[in-house]
Amino acid sequence: MFIIKKKITVIAWDQVASKFYENQIIDLFGELVVTSAYHVRDGSVQDIADADLYVVSTDAFESMSDLQRYIPQGRPMVEIEVTYTKKAIEVLLELPEGTEALFVNLSEKMVREAITRLSQLGINHIKFTPCYPGCNPPGGFRLAVTPDESRYVPEDVERILNLGQRVLASTTVVEIALRLKFDFLLEREQFRSYFRSIAANNYSFDQLFGRSLRLESQFEILLNIMDDGIIGVDENSYIFACNPKACDIAGITSENIVNQPASEAVPFIPFDECRKSRKKIENRLVRIKGVDINYSISPVIRGSEYMGSFATIQRFTEEESKQHNLRIQLLNKGHKAKYRFEDIIGNSEVIMRSKSIAGKMAKTNSSILITGESGTGKELFAQAIHNSSARKEYPFIAINCAAIPDNLLESELFGYEDGAFTGARKGGKLGLFEFAHKGTIFLDEVEGMSPALQIKLLRVIQEGEVMRIGGNKIITVDVRIVAASNESLDELVASGTFRKDLYYRLNTLPVQLPPLRERGDDIMLLLNVFMKEFGVRFELSPNAEKAFMTHIWNGNIRELRNYVEYLAYLDKNIIDCEDLPQSFHSCISKPSKVLSGTNGSYESELLLRIAGNRLDDYLFVLECLNEAYENHETIGRNSIAERADNIGIYLSQQEIRDILNKLDGLSLIKISKGRGGSKINSKGITVLSDMRTKY
Repeated sequence: MFIIKKKITVIAWDQVASKFYENQIIDLFGELVVTSAYHVRDGSVQDIADADLYVVSTDAFESMSDLQRYIPQGRPMVEIEVTYTKKAIEVLLELPEGTEALFVNLSEKMVREAITRLSQLGINHIKFTPCYPGCNPPGGFRLAVTPDESRYVPEDVERILNLGQRVLASTTVVEIALRLKFDFLLEREQFRSYFRSIAANNYSFDQLFGRSLRLESQFEILLNIMDDGIIGVDENSYIFACNPKACDIAGITSENIVNQPASEAVPFIPFDECRKSRKKIENRLVRIKGVDINYSISPVIRGSEYMGSFATIQRFTEEESKQHNLRIQLLNKGHKAKYRFEDIIGNSEVIMRSKSIAGKMAKTNSSILITGESGTGKELFAQAIHNSSARKEYPFIAINCAAIPDNLLESELFGYEDGAFTGARKGGKLGLFEFAHKGTIFLDEVEGMSPALQIKLLRVIQEGEVMRIGGNKIITVDVRIVAASNESLDELVASGTFRKDLYYRLNTLPVQLPPLRERGDDIMLLLNVFMKEFGVRFELSPNAEKAFMTHIWNGNIRELRNYVEYLAYLDKNIIDCEDLPQSFHSCISKPSKVLSGTNGSYESELLLRIAGNRLDDYLFVLECLNEAYENHETIGRNSIAERADNIGIYLSQQEIRDILNKLDGLSLIKISKGRGGSKINSKGITVLSDMRTKY
């Protein structure tokens, strides 16, 4: 079996210790690792290399902040725990009760850790006095004990008992093996011999470790998934385990099959196939005694050896089968998102910003609220969000909440049980939230939901649970909700017609789509796209093109497409204003004669069309921005709202935001990010002056 070598970096206080620990790791793990040793004392740790695992002594750094300076955050690390060899402990046990001795090590911290460890190992009959470089130990000691640091023993000490360097404790060795996924090595005699050679303050580590390995090999999966049926076989495919759930599902008894060949006792489970391939077999169906059973088989591999495998089995119930088949049918019936962000046509700054924001939001699982006028492409964005998310392989289901009666909408979304109400389908019906499991559900015109349905929707978002009409069983669903609205939901919240808590749950990630009239040259770009769609080619006269560019477009892209389809049937090469349908002209505010020929008349006319009957609100906002400009100040939405309130004009934060965005789209102002506020520009000042003289 090919195994990639792992890089281990060892860090200790001084060079001797770091090199000693490095050599121990090499002796144990050999050719499977590449090691490097660093020490803090002389500063070599400044040039530390990247590694798969960092092994650090407890005395290397003074604080956690020092440690984090050298080891990348989030990288795996093992803290070195050291102990003594059994031979060293035996030498100390031979000393008489009440012996007094210096204990010599590199630092006070290291001395105290070493003495504490000896006490844990039963060395309590010796009275140790700490000794380390820089201290002033009392004289008169005849004996000094040291873990290979004799160089720091005072010269007047008669006898030095060198215990040798402390070695890696068994817990440290085991943790290194587990972190590197080399746990199969721990069963080798080399490691067992090492564990037997070191002192431990618990009973028979070797027996305890061997027992844990056997339990891990035979019962790891069994302990984790007791709700499923479990059948385990050894390396020869003889059954050694079968829990009651498995007996119940397969109609067998454990007394009759344990210690029997799996090929005879449970021939419907291909353990031999798993043994030969050594690969997991997932989610297969088999029919046993008229019952559909779903099973998976997981092999147990230690090193390169196959040690057996476990099968998990469950009943594939009628309800699960029905849901499975229905979901497949849904996918085949077009409940998939067709569009991606690259299908959204437009090069204007406002649409590119919306695409960028929505693209980033698609990567999350949070709810998204798309707002914008009718016909701006909200469902197109919803489908693109789904196709850019991790849920793209699962269903995308769209439903218009305002187009379906309230009682029918509830049954569509949540489903119902058999006999839940008069006219209910026999056998009940699954709801769209269940169909959309693991996928996305798009709730268009969500403001059309009744207060009762809003409460149920809130529960889906908060708890991930639904309950069918007439049912009493909670059904867990994993659905990402993308909602859309043509109206200002914060105003509906203020009026009490939309729940505030639901609004904030849906509005976790807001996306605002710009109306077509703010998208500039995108109008002509979309016109060309629709001409290709209808297989026609015509040109607009200068007057017709200006009419298109100054049209209000209340119906947005949908309205534009309708007009292109109408013009396609005229079969004309040049389209003039007279060729446009009456509905087009009725939506255009007649240009005011007083505006013609004045400075900024084109922008003024655009503003007049966009503002409509709210022209006073637009002019008020421009006046506020102009006053701030003259005073060399910036002004934000809060200040504008306060000024409006002071003179009896009611403008909500959302309304002011919309007005500012539209003024920005006309290039009359500049909206700054953060707390920079908004500023009027020279074009905006010209238009404001123009409008003042006429209104």
